Amino acid sequence: MTEPLPTVIVPVFNAHLALDACLGSLERTLPARSAVYVADDASSDPRVADVLAAWQQRSALTVTVTRRQRNLGFPGNVNAALAATAPADVVIVNSDAIASSGWLQRIAACAASDRRIASITPWSNNAEIASFPRFCENNPVPDDADALAQAAATAGSPEYPDLPTTMGFCMYLRRAALNTCGDFDAATFGRGYGEENDLSRRFAAHGWRNVLCDDAYVVHTGNASFGPLGMAPGGDNLQRLTARWPDYNERIARFILSDPLAPLRARLQRQLDALARPRNQGDLFG
Repeated sequence: MTEPLPTVIVPVFNAHLALDACLGSLERTLPARSAVYVADDASSDPRVADVLAAWQQRSALTVTVTRRQRNLGFPGNVNAALAATAPADVVIVNSDAIASSGWLQRIAACAASDRRIASITPWSNNAEIASFPRFCENNPVPDDADALAQAAATAGSPEYPDLPTTMGFCMYLRRAALNTCGDFDAATFGRGYGEENDLSRRFAAHGWRNVLCDDAYVVHTGNASFGPLGMAPGGDNLQRLTARWPDYNERIARFILSDPLAPLRARLQRQLDALARPRNQGDLFG
């Protein structure tokens, strides 16, 4: 029996145009009746409600929309969504992300490959250590994200390498790991920045894995992943994170310096280039 796909959670606060694009991409890329839970964190822009209502009416997905009575901040909003979607595994997709073909199925296959995997991040244009083509940069949104997704899916057997932290723009979370390690620490990280980094380190401390799904690709149009340090300017949450995990900065720095994903980025680029060549290029003189 095929296991169900993870439930997709979309945390929302304003940004109605980005939200509309995100929801449209989910509608286009997810199988009919896939479960999507939208958590509106008391948006102050009334256009958000209009976007959600119109999408619910036309959607072929199994949609739940919840509006918070007061703004909880990202960690609190997502924690409430995690409680509401139990016992399913989930993928949290920020509303400034745009899904590409096959993304959720490939993330699910990655999760099924090793029951020790607690969190999964796909490739993206803007995902710091999971960025492509340039590492740790905000790359432009690709002209054809589905072509890039196809290249990722066909570049070779996925390796699912370990990461020091998941990236918040699109992150799979295994329910069993959450049950063991807890959810986001809203008491410590307040309205957001650093909570996914802390959760990743808790997973690792309990023997779970944080990995890259190197055969999936999701566009990230904004800056909601907060980077590998996960911090807003000012650094209060950085201080909280490093107080709890003193080796965090060193761990991230070592990963960046060693760049273990370089061969996978090169492989993906070769496949992208190969798919972009005219089909009859080899027959020009034939």
